[in-house]
Order: sequence, then structure tokens, then C-alpha cells
Amino acid sequence: MTTKLTTVRSGALTTVQDAGRPGHAHLGVPRSGALDAPAMRLANRLLGNAPGAAVLETTLTGCALRPDQDVTAVVGGAPCPVTVDGRPAAWGAPVRVPAGSVLDVGAATAGVRSYVAVAGGIAAEPVLGSRSTDLLSGLGPEPLRDGEVVAVGIPARPVPPPVAAPWPGPPAELVLPVRPGPRADWFTPAALRTFTSATYRVSPHSNRIGLRTEGPPLERASAGELPSEGMVLGAVQVPPDGRPVLFLHDHPTTGGYPVVAVVPEPALAAAAQAAAGTPLRFTLA
Repeated sequence: MTTKLTTVRSGALTTVQDAGRPGHAHLGVPRSGALDAPAMRLANRLLGNAPGAAVLETTLTGCALRPDQDVTAVVGGAPCPVTVDGRPAAWGAPVRVPAGSVLDVGAATAGVRSYVAVAGGIAAEPVLGSRSTDLLSGLGPEPLRDGEVVAVGIPARPVPPPVAAPWPGPPAELVLPVRPGPRADWFTPAALRTFTSATYRVSPHSNRIGLRTEGPPLERASAGELPSEGMVLGAVQVPPDGRPVLFLHDHPTTGGYPVVAVVPEPALAAAAQAAAGTPLRFTLA
């Protein structure tokens, strides 16, 4: 019998995420997937799931779930209070949630995105090989709503004994390595110096599509317009206001603004946990 989770509280934005849909950019389909992939993999490892098993990714305010059968869950990523039927439970370690009880994932006390993994994984219907919600293209399951029911897969192996896990903390300052982008020559030398020396801040208008910044604008050396061209994960695009935008997992696969630099994928997990107002610096890799 399939285990089901009823959404008691969906939170600001809770989506199903796994390792995403790499390899479909030529079809206009973004990568999607967990923004903090290391947190997703660690939560799954603690439950004996496959590393890329689907989880729930919450945003700032958490969520609350009620299983119809006993389940074991791990809440990791952004630190937050965890309760089961109002009683404090462990964050970052396996927690047994009896049938009919409410697992409440509270608001993040630091960082942005918490991950709720369940033994067996979230069993949403895959689209193009992934169960991930893609906010830009609309592929995959819709973001959770109050009262919505999601299925849980059958665990492939017993849940391992609880162990202490080294969860990285959210960044107090976000330092992102960059490599020069294909359109770096569209900016003045002064703008390029500013880009790698100034301190920006993470904008509250950031989302799964892109991390927006607040800080000094970058002056163009060329005032021309680009035809739409391919965009990669981690591209730092500069729109007309001159303030860099870092493309994250739900980014568009094409764009017409110049890309001044690219952030390597391993550095993006920290960007996923950088709250609004976090100081941000770009450094040449």
C-alpha cells in the first residue's frame, strides 16, 4: 500500500526536487533540481535512499506534513526547528513520524532552503526523467498547496542507524569564484574591476531562476544588442540596470543580455542558501 503525505501547511514555496533534467537545454528545458544538491544528497544518504531520490525543497517558512503510515524523515539544508505533533524532533538526523502525526518543518533560522527527505523518496510522476518542479517551464508537479497529497516510494533498503552528519552552515558572506564569460569584452575595464572588487548584496527578489544582486552597476563598453544565445547554469548575466544576475537551476536556456562571467556549478549550493541582504563578492577563479 502506497504511503501518502497530506500537506497540512505548504509554506511560502515547497516544491518536489531531485537531481534535475540535465541534457535537455537544446529543447528549451532548464536543468531544474535541488538548488542545494549536497544537502539533498546528504539527507537521502542518512535514510538509505539513492542520492538523487526526490525530496521536498522548502523556502524560508518550511511546511507541515501528515503521513497516513509510519515514515522516517530527515530535515536538512537550512537550519530550522522540527517538531512531531508539537514535540521537538531532531534536525539533520532521521526522525520517525507515526501515522497521523504532523511533521512540522519550521521557518529557517539561517539560510533559505530546507530539504525534507523521506525513506523511499517522494514518488511524483517523472517528466523527462525527473520528478523536479520547474517553475520556469511548468514541467513536473505543481508547488505544494494546503491539502495536497503526495505519494512516498517504497524504501529500497532498511534505514541505516542514526549518525552525526556534517551539515555545512549557510554563508554569512557569499564568495563566488567566477571565470570570464563569453561577453566580458562588452564591459569597460573599470566595470570588470568593479565586478571582482565590489561588495554586492543578495536581493530579496532572488528566486529559483536567478540570484539577483544589489550594488554598483556595471558599465558597458558596447551599447549594442545581442541576439538570443544559449545560457548555462551559473551564467552571470547583466541586464540593462547593470546589476549582475546569477542564473540558478530554473534559468532560461537562452537570453539576450551579455554574460560577464560564469560561476562553476560546485559553488552554487552556497548561493542557494544565501538569504536576502547577504554580502556577496565575485572573485576570479
